[in-house]
Amino acid sequence: MKLYYAPQACSMAPHIVLRELGLPFVLIRVDNRTKQTATGEDFLAINPKGYVAALQLDNGQVLTEGPAILQYLADLRPEANLAPANGSFERMRLQEWLNFVSTEIHGGLGWLFNAQFPEEVKGLIKAKLFKRFAVLVRTLEQQEYLMPEGFSVVDAYLFTVLRWAAGFGIELEEWPALARFQARVGQRPTVKAALAAELV
Repeated sequence: MKLYYAPQACSMAPHIVLRELGLPFVLIRVDNRTKQTATGEDFLAINPKGYVAALQLDNGQVLTEGPAILQYLADLRPEANLAPANGSFERMRLQEWLNFVSTEIHGGLGWLFNAQFPEEVKGLIKAKLFKRFAVLVRTLEQQEYLMPEGFSVVDAYLFTVLRWAAGFGIELEEWPALARFQARVGQRPTVKAALAAELV
């Protein structure tokens, strides 16, 4: 498999999960501005949407959208318990969290990258985002990860997007449960390895 990624982008989540599962893969860096890969390919020919992550399977098919990629990977090695069994109610809970992280946390932080937004607009975005943080805190004050069974693909996703907060002047220490979560996930060997590989 080939994972098309950009450093520190949301593609870090499937990168972490690939390492958690011990699956063989090749990392291919994408320049988000030029849409060229480090191997000289036109990324738009691989993923016409133009953004990472994209996972090219050994049969040549390309899967996009983080939550879909994360679940696909988890199902390749169900014994790793990174996602509940397909069709179970617990799997619906995982999908519920994946959707929440995707739309409310990733989406909320994503808007802050827009340099054209005035500070007043960014302030409104942050206010809404902080209400979503409160939802995360209610769960993470009761358990170490979003799913009661333990670390899962959604934790890799949340960890990845919460890393962007500091760049917007958002100090997670204001939400101790989130800060503890970030520290906990950041200590996983697979996470350290993914971070090190992307910072090369």
